[in-house]
Amino acid sequence: MNSTQWRDSFREWRGRRPFAGGLLLVLGGAEILVTMKAPLPVILHVGAQGLAGYLLPAVMLLCGLLILFNPDQRLFYSIIAVAVSLGTWLTSNIGGFVIGLLCGVVGSCLAFGWLPDQDPRKSRRLRRKEAQGDHAAESILQGGSLPGAGKHA
Repeated sequence: MNSTQWRDSFREWRGRRPFAGGLLLVLGGAEILVTMKAPLPVILHVGAQGLAGYLLPAVMLLCGLLILFNPDQRLFYSIIAVAVSLGTWLTSNIGGFVIGLLCGVVGSCLAFGWLPDQDPRKSRRLRRKEAQGDHAAESILQGGSLPGAGKHA
């Protein structure tokens, strides 16, 4: 499989799921886990509060992966993920210094709002080309000529 086939198959796979939302959730959970550098004996000594500091970002990471690989259940996973992301404000260094919290909330909102049956968006350049082509065809049908056709240098 060459690189263009791989890229096309990845693009097709990515288009069938809320990829941006899941990726942001995974990155937010990973960022919060990285900011929690306490060793395990310290966490066990601190108690449930210290354990929750690792548990909530791990659930964020898991919800992000589940959104990517099981997009049919994205609504449930995104609701859990937004609640857990907001919970990291109290348990995990202010939500991974706010960066992980924001990535988690935005990612879960993107996943919640994703619709599987939408038509793919056309780029602005493609829409502009189509509009110019429609305008030129319309002027030809009305008996006019193409814009700029009479100008010769």
